[in-house]
Amino acid sequence: MKYKMLVLDMDDTLLNDDHQISEKNKEMILKAQEKGVYVVLASGRPTPAMTHYAKDLSLHTFGSYIVAYNGGEIVDMTNEEVLFEQSISTEHLHELYDFSVAHNVHILAYLDGAIITESESKYIDLEAYLTGMPLRKVESFKEAINKPSIKCIMLEEPDYLATVSDKLKAHIDHKSITTSKPFFLEVMQKGIDKAASLARLAERLNIHPAEIIAVGNANNDLTMIEYAGLGVWVDNVTPEIRHKADVIVASNNNDGVAEVIERYILN
Repeated sequence: MKYKMLVLDMDDTLLNDDHQISEKNKEMILKAQEKGVYVVLASGRPTPAMTHYAKDLSLHTFGSYIVAYNGGEIVDMTNEEVLFEQSISTEHLHELYDFSVAHNVHILAYLDGAIITESESKYIDLEAYLTGMPLRKVESFKEAINKPSIKCIMLEEPDYLATVSDKLKAHIDHKSITTSKPFFLEVMQKGIDKAASLARLAERLNIHPAEIIAVGNANNDLTMIEYAGLGVWVDNVTPEIRHKADVIVASNNNDGVAEVIERYILN
């Protein structure tokens, strides 16, 4: 099979534990693009937390794309044009806030390039660190969130958050709910996930799912792993979904992405 698109999750997949792209991964990604393969970054991260990585990998030079917010936005890196965007309404964000208060979890959303929250939490601080976005602590989430946001996150200790996730899915059926890390419960508009937006992009580029490789490590990657012709986990995959991929390669700290490129694109 000649693959035409390589889709890469970022945190804990392309990025090592120091949140860096290894030189070997960079080298192999450049070679894949030189061979004519689209390299697409698909992440739960907001767009501003992805574009500098995309440019570092020359995605803008090779006319490729990023899929941000777990599929909530598609951006053409050639000109940074937004090709697709789907937000959560203000009313529904307020409903999610009420749920978070009732179940004693933190909540944040994104507005005007900043992270908005009422809370203080080590997990919120981690999101600010990972994304590099300004963190704006407000007195009233509902007053501050006065227009739609593409995604919001509920945050708490993993064991407790897992119970909240089940309750949220039972309580709210008009949203897409997933986890990127065990302490990040991510909420998007219903129908939004990585696979749905990859399908939009693939149709635009006239690429069949069988011609796509997707690489990830977590629950929010599962839809694209199942959608792609070749679904790949890095070795540090969330254990309960380890059996869901076609192939498992080296971990994010051991150039798993480079291994995929060497085995399935350059050979």
